[in-house]
Amino acid sequence: MKKWLVPVLLTGVLWQFTLLTLSAQAKKSEIKTGRYTGSFSFDGIINDSCWLKTDSITNLTMVEPKEEGTPSFPTVVRIIANKKEIILGIICYDNSPDKITAFSKARDSELRGEDYIKFVFDTYQDGRTGYIFAINPRGARYDALSTRHGESEDENWDAVWQAKTHIGKNYWSAEIRIPIKNLTFNKNLNKWGFNIERRIQRLMETDRWTGAKRDYNVAQTSIAGLLINLPGFSLGWGLQIKPATVFDISRNAGEKSVFDWRPSLDITQRITPEITGQLTVNTDFAETEVDTRRTNLTRFPLLFPEKRQFFQEGSDIYSFGLGLSRSLIPFYSRRIGLYDGTKVPLDIGGKINGKVKNTNFGALFTRTGEVDSLLNPTNMGVIRVKQNILKESTVGMITTFGDPANRSNSFTSGIDFTYRTSTFKGDKNMLIGGWGMYNNREDLTGDRSAFGASFDYPNDLWDIFASYKYIGNQFDPSLGFVPRRSIKSYSLSVDYMPRPEKIDFIRQFFFESYYSLTTDLSNHWESYVVFTAPIHFRMESGDRFEFNIKPAGEYLKEPFEIAPGVIIPAGGYNWIRSRIEVETASKRWINGQATWWYGGFYNGKLDQIELQLSVRPAQWAIIELNYEKNIGRLPWGDFDQNLVGARLSLNFTPDMQLTSFIQYDDISNEIGTNTRFRWTFLPRGDIFIVYNHNLNRDIENRDFNFMSNQLIAKLTYSFWL
Repeated sequence: MKKWLVPVLLTGVLWQFTLLTLSAQAKKSEIKTGRYTGSFSFDGIINDSCWLKTDSITNLTMVEPKEEGTPSFPTVVRIIANKKEIILGIICYDNSPDKITAFSKARDSELRGEDYIKFVFDTYQDGRTGYIFAINPRGARYDALSTRHGESEDENWDAVWQAKTHIGKNYWSAEIRIPIKNLTFNKNLNKWGFNIERRIQRLMETDRWTGAKRDYNVAQTSIAGLLINLPGFSLGWGLQIKPATVFDISRNAGEKSVFDWRPSLDITQRITPEITGQLTVNTDFAETEVDTRRTNLTRFPLLFPEKRQFFQEGSDIYSFGLGLSRSLIPFYSRRIGLYDGTKVPLDIGGKINGKVKNTNFGALFTRTGEVDSLLNPTNMGVIRVKQNILKESTVGMITTFGDPANRSNSFTSGIDFTYRTSTFKGDKNMLIGGWGMYNNREDLTGDRSAFGASFDYPNDLWDIFASYKYIGNQFDPSLGFVPRRSIKSYSLSVDYMPRPEKIDFIRQFFFESYYSLTTDLSNHWESYVVFTAPIHFRMESGDRFEFNIKPAGEYLKEPFEIAPGVIIPAGGYNWIRSRIEVETASKRWINGQATWWYGGFYNGKLDQIELQLSVRPAQWAIIELNYEKNIGRLPWGDFDQNLVGARLSLNFTPDMQLTSFIQYDDISNEIGTNTRFRWTFLPRGDIFIVYNHNLNRDIENRDFNFMSNQLIAKLTYSFWL
């Protein structure tokens, strides 16, 4: 059978599943948008006259601890809009506002361990995509894109919006203004999908407007209600011009300081309400925080997230394949502008994202500059098309072109489909997916194909996932991330997660199991993992305890240097490891997690200790500490690895933050600091000041020597026309 027939045959199977999941749909809940034409006091207090005549959501429904129960406190939501913006007014009643859990003030705080309000707009009402916004009682803002059908969120996406909060005697409230220019939308709709969720952290309580079941996430817009009576929005010219200037002073050891000044320009044009085009010239990513260092005891590279804003805008369209978030990525944007750890100038870049009827599309083009004698100027890009089919499903294609090293005839093409339903057996989530890819380059001559299929049943009581992947021996996409090739991979995870009613102090048990087998293309085993969690539970307080057992094995076809001077010979190895993990509830002003992996490793032993501590001594200050230690005792040599990190965040206001991040590891024997000040002086204007300092440890003299430093100042402002 042809390899490419596998996804096609699976498509036919999906149509059969459709017959099992079609059911009568209940009428969606609705909230009517009020009109707003005048001015009001934007102060977080919901007492202006414009709110009094507006339709409201008068309460939510509890999701946990009691599914479809009555919330501990009422929540009232009102929404008004004019042609240029949407404004939300929210009152969260609480009889003990002094016990509200809210520490963060910083922009883009995750808010996972705090009280918050989170809401989502489905601006196409397609049940697949969404814009997510969240706010905590201290005014910390979070925004993201709904990805992978609502199972996850891309929190690196940023919008320009404002929020004010207020804490009263028996409530906290928020006013939120979102300019319509942040969003793409179907201009022919006067109603959007909408949902809102409230978290009361000290009670470990979640309340939601619609889809109030534990099997669902608020980001799943297929279960959202409706925001109706929207006005006819006006984008004006739909043009955003964002100039920036960067001043950079840097010095390397033994060299003089070098001064550089670089202007840059970003232009965003809303071609239609559904389609956005972007152009960037002389792009600079000076404000991006450095990567967090990690130790790696495997033979395969680590995946680091994309943080650069140009690549984040509309990034959800480029996601590909069910269950491929880490094991294989056809378009990994960090391949552009970075080459073997060296920064490559991005001279110009352009992209277009949008939707026409049921077709989502995106295209990105970049040209990188020359780097001394290492790299020549290179053109690279990606094209993605994804078609909505059935009620919640998609089928699509992707093509990338270009190569960071300028190798010729480089491209990757693939097709994927995902059948998704949130009504399997009435109210359960189920996904089935298949994908196939082929890539080419002048230096590749063998099997350049890859394909696979996955089944996912992500629900609260049972979470089941199974997948198969085939990756050819020469499958090496120039703009992709493939940590392991020339393999066949089989995996299955089955998690049973009951919520006991007769044990008052336990919120939920997690009986987890995971099995994986990887072989070469001739079906000879290369590695396996059998993971079980016989003891894993989260308490009503939010504290968590876990004990795991993990038999594993590796068959090395060639020697592997796991640490400097420690080389493991080729051959087969089997071992058993265990883990003990304790996590304290994040609602406390001091909290953390301790993890200890111990047991066999190849023909020796390995202890891995990970410690994380978060301290919030004040509302405006957060201290985070992390420590990782690997102690290996192998027949071919011993090794000890240490990695230490510390981050201090001073959040003076939601629009002014200072963070300092310091890291040291005794593998590279380097210590690095990244200090970053951000002041959003206007909703569309930012000032960044970044200072980097790097030292190298002299083992013999036991002191640190200067390596480099860098001072960067960046000013940016957006003009909207």
